[in-house]
Amino acid sequence: MDSPQELAAAITTGERKALSQAITMIESSLETDMARSQELLQVLAPNIGKAIRIGITGVPGVGKSTFIDALGTHLTSCGHTVAVLAVDPSSSISGGSILGDKTRMEKLSQDPDAFIRPSPGGDAVGGVARHTREAMMLCEAAGFDVLLVETIGVGQSELAVASMVDTFVLLLLAGAGDELQGIKRGVMELADVLVIHKADGDNTESAHRAAREYTAALQLLSHRHAAWTPAVMTCSSHTGDGIEEVHKKVTMHREALGSAGIAENRQSQALHWFDSTLREMVVSTFLTRSEIAATLPDIREQVQNGDLQPTAAVMRLLAT
Repeated sequence: MDSPQELAAAITTGERKALSQAITMIESSLETDMARSQELLQVLAPNIGKAIRIGITGVPGVGKSTFIDALGTHLTSCGHTVAVLAVDPSSSISGGSILGDKTRMEKLSQDPDAFIRPSPGGDAVGGVARHTREAMMLCEAAGFDVLLVETIGVGQSELAVASMVDTFVLLLLAGAGDELQGIKRGVMELADVLVIHKADGDNTESAHRAAREYTAALQLLSHRHAAWTPAVMTCSSHTGDGIEEVHKKVTMHREALGSAGIAENRQSQALHWFDSTLREMVVSTFLTRSEIAATLPDIREQVQNGDLQPTAAVMRLLAT
């Protein structure tokens, strides 16, 4: 097995096999792999933090994978090197994951200037793989200058991705129905660029109408960056219309924030990362204590049978 130093040297010279090996290692729950991962990231630190980080979300069926395929191909044609971290949903029953994003990105998967890494969402909050941030850092160290992070687009995944990227892109569909409005309201305040997707054929006019409506709706919402007013546009990954404009808006957003704004944003994200990791590891460490492991099954049974209220059960565990 390569040492972290050897693996780091291979990654910085662009060896894809080494990059894939390193990402697999950081996704491992083995303590030995976790320790080696952190040592590897420390060695790679001088090569990290230089890429453009873009998050992409949207409800299932909006066409995130095809959009990333079109946008990523456009970016490589402009001279960029692109890494895609696509988080697939895991089954809540079997824990299995389809990992089909790579097959849906037909052009990008064959592009020598692109790297696609599908990862199972597992039980990570919001469907974002627990070590997506570390995977981003590895891709930056490997020389990719644009990172595209796709989420499964449900629950808290939008917040999780927004906390690790520079620009957050929300894909929407025209006429999707009122049943999705709650999700949209919650995420629209996070979005930097809103794209009405599949704006082609019979959907073209309704997409432009939806863009006007969203532009008006945004006037009533607050936004996380005072220096930037969220942009709304239409796009078709099928025809390619609007893809270049999305790229331009992402560039404009970065220019509006400036290098200082981006640096400040990333500092805030680092603290968010620390806090979430701390909570996760504290809980994990607590639950592995022998006295807790011995008591937990009985307490869970009492809660299930209604003999003990959940809050009281937690308080009892904490007092153990």
